[in-house]
Amino acid sequence: MRDPIDLKEFHWLLSIVQSIDVGVVVLDREHRVQVWNTFMENRSGVQPRDAYNQCFFSLFPEVDRQWFSHKVDSVATLGTPAFTIWEQRPYLVRFKNYQPITGQVDFMYQNTTLLPLRSTDSEIRQICLVIYDVTDVATNRHQLQAANAQLQKLSSTDCLTGLYNRGHWEECLQLAHARNQRYGNATSLVMFDIDHFKRVNDTYGHPAGDAVIRQVARVVREQIRDSDVAGRYGGEEFGVVLTDTDKAGALIFAERLRKAVERLSVSHEGQDIRFTISLGVADLSQPSSSHAELIAWADHALYLSKHGGRNRVTVHEPAVAAG
Repeated sequence: MRDPIDLKEFHWLLSIVQSIDVGVVVLDREHRVQVWNTFMENRSGVQPRDAYNQCFFSLFPEVDRQWFSHKVDSVATLGTPAFTIWEQRPYLVRFKNYQPITGQVDFMYQNTTLLPLRSTDSEIRQICLVIYDVTDVATNRHQLQAANAQLQKLSSTDCLTGLYNRGHWEECLQLAHARNQRYGNATSLVMFDIDHFKRVNDTYGHPAGDAVIRQVARVVREQIRDSDVAGRYGGEEFGVVLTDTDKAGALIFAERLRKAVERLSVSHEGQDIRFTISLGVADLSQPSSSHAELIAWADHALYLSKHGGRNRVTVHEPAVAAG
């Protein structure tokens, strides 16, 4: 006969299992439910008497049966616990999330533990599944990651245009130059600025000038590929790094961009503002010491476009050594 103290301790243990704020489910080797605590009842809406002896997979058809069965069998065979974490598997069973603070997510993120339960004869005939609600942790992690991503974007983005700022744009160009030096892939740079931009500001005001710059940036985004890198170099000057593109291809891109801007009309406070851009093109088909040299070549070609009448594209050609 059991000692009364043992019965009292057993009663305490059952009270703890029922009141603890984690899910506790005991399964036999056929995955039938033997224990179903209050946490599971409240989250699933299934009462213990209705869950008892039911197959776990019939209660939760969303569970990957093959994967979970293998997990349970490993725990029973090896006699060691197994775990899942929300980063790898957001949840084992799909419970709705009712927490007010983390209410923006639809389901409960979960960590789980599978524990082997040894009988008095040391045989493992039951497995205890413990489900932890880690929605707060997961949501906070996601919010932190989103905040870091936003900070990263802000640190690399020009606030007026949404294009990359000069620092990030030059870093990308430096990497493109390094890849060219190592692998020899074609790389081109297009530099351009808005013609007579001071006149736009003086005639229509600086807010109108900002509107013009934003619309130019929009056109650039429409023209580039995902692999290209466009940025604001400063003021009304922009740069576009064209990957796997020689100067012939860059010339085609630059002409297409020039014509798109020429067709553009920016409406500001009832006035239509029209303008053009001048562009310079250079590539890495000739030896270069650094990415800064490529900028200098493209910038010089841009200078020639400005002084050649504007609204045109000039391609940098290497100087021919005197014979």
